[in-house]
Amino acid sequence: MSRPLILVTNDDGITAPGIKALIEVASEFGDLIVVAPDSAQSGMGHAVTLNNPIRLHQVALFDNIPAYECTGTPVDCVKLAKNILLKDRKPDLCVSGINHGSNASINIIYSGTMSAAMEASLENIPSIGFSLLDYSYQANFEPGKPFIRQLIDYVLKNGMEHGTLWNVNIPKLPEGQIKGIKMCRQADASWEEEFVEAFDPRGQKYYWMTGNFVNKDKGEDTDINALAGGYVSVVPSMHDLTNYKALHQLQAAEAFQKLNGHVSKAP
Repeated sequence: MSRPLILVTNDDGITAPGIKALIEVASEFGDLIVVAPDSAQSGMGHAVTLNNPIRLHQVALFDNIPAYECTGTPVDCVKLAKNILLKDRKPDLCVSGINHGSNASINIIYSGTMSAAMEASLENIPSIGFSLLDYSYQANFEPGKPFIRQLIDYVLKNGMEHGTLWNVNIPKLPEGQIKGIKMCRQADASWEEEFVEAFDPRGQKYYWMTGNFVNKDKGEDTDINALAGGYVSVVPSMHDLTNYKALHQLQAAEAFQKLNGHVSKAP
């Protein structure tokens, strides 16, 4: 039997240390194809390139593993992989990362790493986004590798529910000190943003965004709490953004039923 086909991508760029670490683990489980941005694309979310041509160049960076650098976004990388490079064979798994920095809680919304995984999940490809809570270029990915190995192995053996992807975050701890893996929900947290105002050498005003991450969620079952306790957090996520609780409440609300005469419920 042929080995599983695994698509590897990221948002930190094809030369980032994190994607090299992920390739080293994923190559144990299947045949790889790497498609990643040619430069850092952090914070791009689910952006796609519409107004400029996208270029795709094969590069020799990972021994005998086929690899391509893309001038577009992380989502562009997945789209090109599916529609151009792999149009005759769908990947069995997409792994994105390992991101340099946290994508826990609300960060999934902004993350190019997670949006690449999300794009693959939209194509019914089981997908996992991996992030390490260390923004340093010299980050040590070794302590997280055994847990990445376990999660990839599990998904390849058991599959994943349609429309689902996993948001995996790894605490920054020395080897042997990560306690295990916890399935979690996404914490209710947000960024309190500030903009530093300054002037460039030509006297033109510009702004630089900064801010503080604020966790408003005291629950013990969240990704933020798991990471603080020394565990790898795994949040099953999805692209369906419907608030079903609010939907059902509005469908049952008499005042909403009378709005504009009559509101029909969706079947």
